[in-house]
Amino acid sequence: MPVFTDIPQADFVAAIRALAAQLAADDWAPDFIIGVGRGGLVPAVFLSHASGLPMLSVDFSSQVEDFSDEPLVKLAMRTRGGERLLFLDDINDSGRTIAHLRRALAAAGAVPGSVRFATLIDNISSAERVDYRHRTIDRRETKDWFVFPWEAVAPATAIAADAADVPGRIA
Repeated sequence: MPVFTDIPQADFVAAIRALAAQLAADDWAPDFIIGVGRGGLVPAVFLSHASGLPMLSVDFSSQVEDFSDEPLVKLAMRTRGGERLLFLDDINDSGRTIAHLRRALAAAGAVPGSVRFATLIDNISSAERVDYRHRTIDRRETKDWFVFPWEAVAPATAIAADAADVPGRIA
């Protein structure tokens, strides 16, 4: 049975403020925050408000090409015009999502250095690295299934089903 760890709203807001401070302190500034659907959408809205940066989104979780890969082609084109993009997701767990985004953006001709990644939680044993994070974990030790505030409204059975879909992360 997985350990479900709720992320309180106040902790989530603190994480957003910390990410906004990291961005403000960096010489590299994005033109857009890109929320990665589904888990990165709410954080992207909050970070957009906290930073004053505009937000766009891609929906990787649905696996519907019109809303995942096709927008990445348009975003890659924007980097060729000089724009910088910060992709935001809730957690860098296995790195699968970030790897997919990086491959798709590179294949579409995104300018190197124009794309960065941020997460609320970064798994240091992930196959992928992020540029900004609020908290780090090591999945080799931490097996908790994190329940973010926007997920907490789901039925407990749905949360358990989501966790059961990726048993390697929690076993």
